[in-house]
Amino acid sequence: MSIYAKSRRAALLSAFGCMLLIPAAGALLTYPSAPAFAQSAAVKAAVDAAKAQGVIGEQGDGYLGFVGASTNPTLAAAVAEINAGRMQAYREAAMRTGATPDAAGQATAQQLFGRLPAGQYFKPLDGNWVRK
Repeated sequence: MSIYAKSRRAALLSAFGCMLLIPAAGALLTYPSAPAFAQSAAVKAAVDAAKAQGVIGEQGDGYLGFVGASTNPTLAAAVAEINAGRMQAYREAAMRTGATPDAAGQATAQQLFGRLPAGQYFKPLDGNWVRK
């Protein structure tokens, strides 16, 4: 494993300290995860502010999404960066458990929905944006 991968994994684990429940072979396995991976403090701060303002929210697939149309390229780049990190985390979790990356993302989304502060948005897989 490269130094970059080790530092990224450490950032993922320290950023959230939560457990990811992934169904595999009929059982729930727990693995450390970091659903909101950010490359920098500035990216995380921009996304956190946008979440608090109701511009972006958590989706049922485990990725961030825009609640409405966005014309802010800086925020779009920040969301893309975090979603790329999440995708990698879900792939790694899937490789460890035998589940799919989609299942890892969906399991993480359910945990994130429960931890969202009041006023922030989430979007279930089969629904529309909901304000908590």
